[in-house]
Amino acid sequence: MITVLMIIAILLVVLVWTLFQYNVFKDKPADDNQITHLIENYNKNCPLTIQEGIRLDSVSLHEERTVKYNLTLLNVVKETAEVDVIKSEIEKSLISTAKANPGLQVFRENDYTLVYSYSDKKKVFLFDVKIFPEQYK
Repeated sequence: MITVLMIIAILLVVLVWTLFQYNVFKDKPADDNQITHLIENYNKNCPLTIQEGIRLDSVSLHEERTVKYNLTLLNVVKETAEVDVIKSEIEKSLISTAKANPGLQVFRENDYTLVYSYSDKKKVFLFDVKIFPEQYK
């Protein structure tokens, strides 16, 4: 009799634990390992000039479903730059890129927010551009 009650108790604990795990982790992207691996690969190649005058310094995961790219504008100094104009032009380009770039497919499939953080050639912060899933879908 005690053995049957112990088995039922163990099964109930396992069931409750399984339900708890499901509820805690159900909102995590299915490709968590793929995303972590992708970001590690990006960082292995950093710093990386991604186009003339723009260097990718690092990539990191932040709050839930947010990827942050840290970039340097190699030909810009904050004191003499028209930061608002630069930001506006870069933002237009980034939204187009987020929609079409096959390298960002895993982020699109999992509704990631993409944050691009720009600094000038002296490492002085210029601006962030945030692209939300509804902007690139």
